[in-house]
Amino acid sequence: MSWITLAAGAALSWGLYGASLHRGQTELGNPLRAMLCVGVAYFLVAILVPVAALTSQGEWRNFTLTGTITATLAGTLGALGAVCITYAFRAGGSPLVVMPLVFGGAPLVNVISATILHPPKEAPNPLLYVGFILTAVGAGMVLSYRPPA
Repeated sequence: MSWITLAAGAALSWGLYGASLHRGQTELGNPLRAMLCVGVAYFLVAILVPVAALTSQGEWRNFTLTGTITATLAGTLGALGAVCITYAFRAGGSPLVVMPLVFGGAPLVNVISATILHPPKEAPNPLLYVGFILTAVGAGMVLSYRPPA
């Protein structure tokens, strides 16, 4: 499967995440119940699938300490994002507002942090900064012109 297909799958999954989580929270009556269900889903998908794949590939060796710590921290960041979204909904935020802020801000944070952690060999094209502005303006437009709740 190509990386673009997989990236589209992630966009689709995460694009459906906010509205689905909000609905689950509403149906369950307590956001922490929904967060528990998210944790169960993380276990089923993010633990059982790799365990089965690593076992079938015979790849249980060569875990490095640095790689393990870094990947675990990355997973923690993902889980903390889910907690923040859960509490944003609990505090009265709507998926129509919360998710555009998350998905508008995440690309900006990603490019800045990736540039710091993986410095480019050349200076970024000045249009990168235009992209930052357009992303912020785009998220603002999505928020301003979203369907009424």
